[in-house]
Amino acid sequence: MAKSVTLREAWAGDADCRTCALRTSMLFADLEAADFEIIHEPIEQFNFKAGAVLYHSGDRDEYMFTVRSGALKLVQYLADGNLRIVRLVRSGDVLGLEALLDECYQHDAVVLQPTELCRFPVQLVQTLAHDNSKLYRELMTRWQRALTEADAWLTELSTGSARQRMARLLLRLIQDSTRNTCQLFNREDMGAMLGITTETASRTVASFKREDLIIEITPTEYLLDVLSLRRIAED
Repeated sequence: MAKSVTLREAWAGDADCRTCALRTSMLFADLEAADFEIIHEPIEQFNFKAGAVLYHSGDRDEYMFTVRSGALKLVQYLADGNLRIVRLVRSGDVLGLEALLDECYQHDAVVLQPTELCRFPVQLVQTLAHDNSKLYRELMTRWQRALTEADAWLTELSTGSARQRMARLLLRLIQDSTRNTCQLFNREDMGAMLGITTETASRTVASFKREDLIIEITPTEYLLDVLSLRRIAED
């Protein structure tokens, strides 16, 4: 059960985008000095523990979020009450793009790992994008990235055998990393990501361990045999 955590409890202070160490990978990377002069509402920073809910499907708000570190899952509930994880959101990604169109959030956004993120008003983004073509292009790029990721989850992680789906998921978890290691989520979450049962997810991970396709470094971090996983994924 996801925890109900208020933004007040998670609030870590107002963010300073000018001096942000991660600014080059964030939405506001291309802001000029003059742009900061029109930011009157604070961009706030929050720290969430695993299991916290950032927002629920159907909520309507005037804020968007960008992830500084950590990971969240975007969850949709099926008609039978089962849930499906439709996408992961990680460092540099933007959440709540629906708010730009004055629409309700379309998913439950649930924290998977300890996560640090920034919240900023939609009105601020609209104002800045109107006068800053670089920010507008970056915003469209983030939107396209979200669509591409959603398509990939639909085509790569919802088709093929359980072994193929698991291999593809593991490879996606390291696609932006220079290392062949990744953190695994609990088996229930992995099943919901891949459209398989928790039991099948557990058996598949156990099989990968026995075959040394994944080697445990810590209880949650694993070294991947990338070449072998690619062969399975492409079978």
